[in-house]
Amino acid sequence: MSFSAPVKGSADLHQRRLLLLLALGFIVFGGATAALFYVLQPKALRIAVGPSGSEDHQVVQAMAEAFEDESRTVRISPITTAGAVESLALMGVGQTDLAVGRSDLAMPADAQTLAVLRKNYVVLWSPSGRPGKDSKKRSGGKIAEIAELAGHKIGIIGRTGANVALLRTILEGSGVRPDRVATNQFGTEEIEKLAQDNTLDAYFTVGPLDSKITAAAIAATARSRGAPKFLPIEAAEAIALRHPRYEAEEVPVSVFNANPAWPEDKIDTISVSHLILARKELSEAKAAAFYRQLFVVRDSIAQRVPGAGHIAKPDTEKEVEPSVHRGAAAVINGTERTFLDKYSDYFWFALLLFSGIGSAAAWLRRYLNRDERDDNTRYRNRILAVASEVRDAASEQDLLASQREVDAIIAETLKCYDEGAIEQEDMAAFGLVLELFDHAVAERRAALDSDQARTQGPALASRR
Repeated sequence: MSFSAPVKGSADLHQRRLLLLLALGFIVFGGATAALFYVLQPKALRIAVGPSGSEDHQVVQAMAEAFEDESRTVRISPITTAGAVESLALMGVGQTDLAVGRSDLAMPADAQTLAVLRKNYVVLWSPSGRPGKDSKKRSGGKIAEIAELAGHKIGIIGRTGANVALLRTILEGSGVRPDRVATNQFGTEEIEKLAQDNTLDAYFTVGPLDSKITAAAIAATARSRGAPKFLPIEAAEAIALRHPRYEAEEVPVSVFNANPAWPEDKIDTISVSHLILARKELSEAKAAAFYRQLFVVRDSIAQRVPGAGHIAKPDTEKEVEPSVHRGAAAVINGTERTFLDKYSDYFWFALLLFSGIGSAAAWLRRYLNRDERDDNTRYRNRILAVASEVRDAASEQDLLASQREVDAIIAETLKCYDEGAIEQEDMAAFGLVLELFDHAVAERRAALDSDQARTQGPALASRR
């Protein structure tokens, strides 16, 4: 009997296979870690705003700083433009993720609202007039309503064409032909020039109710032309119905001055909003992260730039133009999907994928260990053969030789099992073969002992 030792170098081959599996495990782990690191990185969003130095630009700059200091989920990178028109154009061609624009401007068809940066109110007023040396240069009677603006001249504060278009819309909605009203535009730094222009019969401005520019313009015209007479936009609701990008609003009493009260009573007007806009294709997760973080840091931004106090939630309960982005709407309405809701499909896919990878790894492991399994099968067969030979063993020395051979096989098999080359079910079959061998050895040893006893019995008797 002889025990056939495993092929030389099989242990090294098995070790190399284990190292290969270990390397593959590290690669998978590294890939998963890299993917997780990428997912958890703050989302970077570009936002176009302008012109430089404007209130909108200052607010966005402060917003970027606040996000940098306090947000772990989203960052914003301002892109300075010449104004809202250019900002919206950049968003339309995909060169920016977000843009600050006025709601009544032309914008990409798929633009949607993330937040209201500020709401601007239309304020129209006429001077009461004072007698003096220049009275002949000033217009005749005091204008008390919009219908009386026909044939007169209006000074518009702000050089944007959007203000002119808004005034035309108000005039048309109030029954006044726009071509019968003359206009002259003044920069926001030309308040005194506007107040001293005696050819103007009324004034028009668009801004927040606490706008320093609006308050300064009203005060300047009051000093030079007499107390203001505020003109209500009585058709405000009808205009807002026809033009959904405008809203019907009221200017409260004494908002511009307490004593005397300017205005003396509430007046109907139109508002137009400056919005933070995004393309519809911006992911819900990014939009929601930006919106949520914006209102977390709003107070911090307002401490740096007072105008940030006007940041407000868009209205999701009525049809507005442009519509509210689904990401912001989900946060506002409390319908934002949880992490599991959003990624449950991915989890199931990952489970299936890992299950497939596990099956593939098990197959690969069995394939790589095929030589060891073949050796194990050969060892089992050899033990079966040795068990058959044991039944014909002629002496105790033959039995011991067979046991030594089987002990060597057991040692090699256990080594392969410890290294993972042999599966548990293979060891179970191996155990059955060993049990058969043990029974064969025990039976043959008993038989040899019996034969020896019979042989030695008569010899002992003759010696006596």
